Amino acid sequence: MEVHVRAQRRGRSFTKTVKWLFSYRYLYLMLVPAFVVLALFAYGPMYGAIIAFKNYNPFFGIWGSPWVGLQHFNKLFGNMFFQRIFSNTVKISLLNLAWGFPAPILLALMLNELRSRKYKRTIQTITYMPHFLSWVIIGGFMINLFSPSKGLIKSIMSMLGRDYNRALLAEPGMFRSMLVGSSIWQSVGWGSIIYLAAIAGIDPELYEAAEIDGAGRLRKVLSITLPGISTTIAVLLILRVGGIMNTNFEQIFLLYNPSVYSVGDVFATYVYREGLMKASFSYTTAIGLFQSSVNFALILITNAIARKLGKGMW
Repeated sequence: MEVHVRAQRRGRSFTKTVKWLFSYRYLYLMLVPAFVVLALFAYGPMYGAIIAFKNYNPFFGIWGSPWVGLQHFNKLFGNMFFQRIFSNTVKISLLNLAWGFPAPILLALMLNELRSRKYKRTIQTITYMPHFLSWVIIGGFMINLFSPSKGLIKSIMSMLGRDYNRALLAEPGMFRSMLVGSSIWQSVGWGSIIYLAAIAGIDPELYEAAEIDGAGRLRKVLSITLPGISTTIAVLLILRVGGIMNTNFEQIFLLYNPSVYSVGDVFATYVYREGLMKASFSYTTAIGLFQSSVNFALILITNAIARKLGKGMW
C-alpha cells in the first residue's frame, strides 16, 4: 500500500514538473543555443584529455596512439622543476587571492558611499579602463616605467638628483609583488561591477531604518551592506579558490626573465616551453589534467565549508 502511494506521489510530482517546464518552454528554448555552445566547446573537447595516458602521435591520432598509463604523471612528479613550479604557482595565486580578491569589494564599498554621481562615474571610468588594455600594453608600460636605464622612475629620480639603478622586474624579491600589483590595477575596477550590482539589490529601507536608529556609515556597511552581498562574495571566492592552480600566463610571460625564474616560473610557462616549444603534447596534457584535478578538489572543499556557513553554491 505504501509503495503504491509513493508511486502515485512520484507520478504527480513528475506531471507537475512537466507542466511547469511546458509553461516556461519559450524561456528554456532560449537556453538551447547556450547549451549547444557549452557542449561543443567546453565538454566536447574533454575527450582529448585521454592523451595524458597515451604517447600521442599526430599521425596516429588520439585513438591510434599507444597507451602508456601513468608514465607522464610519473615524469611530472619526478621532474626536478616540479617542486619549483608548483610552489611558485601556489604562492602567486595565494598572493593574488589575499590582495586581489578583497580589492574590488573595498572599491565597490567606497564607490557606494560617494554622494556625487558625477565624481562616482569618473572614478568608475578611471578604474574600469585598465581592464580593456592588453597585457602586451601593460607589460610594455611596466618595463618602460621601471627600466633602470631609461625608465620614468629613473628620469624622476635623476631630476631629483638621486641615483636609481634598480631593475625591479629582475629582482626575485620584488617580482611577485609586481605581478600582484599590476594584476590588481588591471582588474580591480572591472571586478567591482558585480559587487556594485549586488549592493544595488539591497533593500533601501534597511538603510533608512538604520539611520533612524542612529547608525553611522561604517555601521551600515558592516551590518547591512556586507551581509547583503555575502552570498555574492562566497560564490566568487569559491570560484577564485578553484583557480589557484591557474595563473595569468600572458602577464607572467611578458614580465619575467631568466633572473626571476626561481620565483616566477609557473605551470603555465612550463607548459608553454614543454608543449609548444618541445611538442610534448601528452606530457603537457597530463600537467593540465593534474591542475584541473587539484582545482576541482579545491572547489569541492571550499564549497563544503561555505555550505556549512549557509553560503554554498550547491
